[in-house]
Amino acid sequence: MAKVTLGLVQSRGFETQKEALAKHVDLIRDAAAKGAQIVCLQELFLTPYFCRTQDTDLFDLAETIPGPTTEALQPLAKELGIVIIASLFEKRGPGLYHNTAAIIDADGTLLGKYRKMHIPQDPGFEEKFYFTPGDLGYRVWDTKFGRIGVLICWDQWYPEAARLTALAGAQILFYPTAIGWLASEKAELGKAQHTAWETVQRGHAVANGCFVAAVNRTGNEGETEFWGQTFVANPYGEIIEKAAVSKEEVLIVPCDLKEVEDFRRIWPFFRDRRIDTYAALTKRYIDE
Repeated sequence: MAKVTLGLVQSRGFETQKEALAKHVDLIRDAAAKGAQIVCLQELFLTPYFCRTQDTDLFDLAETIPGPTTEALQPLAKELGIVIIASLFEKRGPGLYHNTAAIIDADGTLLGKYRKMHIPQDPGFEEKFYFTPGDLGYRVWDTKFGRIGVLICWDQWYPEAARLTALAGAQILFYPTAIGWLASEKAELGKAQHTAWETVQRGHAVANGCFVAAVNRTGNEGETEFWGQTFVANPYGEIIEKAAVSKEEVLIVPCDLKEVEDFRRIWPFFRDRRIDTYAALTKRYIDE
């Protein structure tokens, strides 16, 4: 299909997983009713952003994939005829957990999952305590409405992740996200931090000639104010739709996938890559 309509669900955290699932089912239905064909939820949509602290009891929030949430969303995707991207806290095995996105096609099929590769560790973002780095590689899926790639939050800062996913054929890069301002930093660095986040992802759209959809959460949790501002950028890096900072919102964004091919014909970055010169990218640091 040349054209696809995205539904990006920018929501807040809820006290219980039951409440969060029920609310997001309503938001997914709302997105579908407005014409969305691919609906993407924010990072860890089923829980508050629990990584603000280190607490072993919070591992109880995790679930298997496939598991109860995918089993609830698969028939919903089939009923509505939409693709759903759902970011979850995955329990892989005893003591082994991932930050994982499940991709469900419009016929209700669980196409697969992507495990977050880059795991941050900062004040208020204690993710290395909870998540094992992903080991499934950078993946794409042929859905009913287009060939998509999914990366998660901290992945969005890495051009290598975007490039490898785009090289596998992704027309749209989705980034379920949970990022915000710490109260102690916002006055001094808040504007700069948001500018950096938005700019680097717009750059991925340009460098790879694809659409980028970043789906952030909103609201205050502890000392963190999530900055919302979910957006979609086209292959020129132009923001074509953007959500507000502090309110729950379903962003409906039509995209013409023909723009991907048209852009790559006149900006042939893939053609002109000097792949014979990039071996050093696999090094941690170039000392000489």
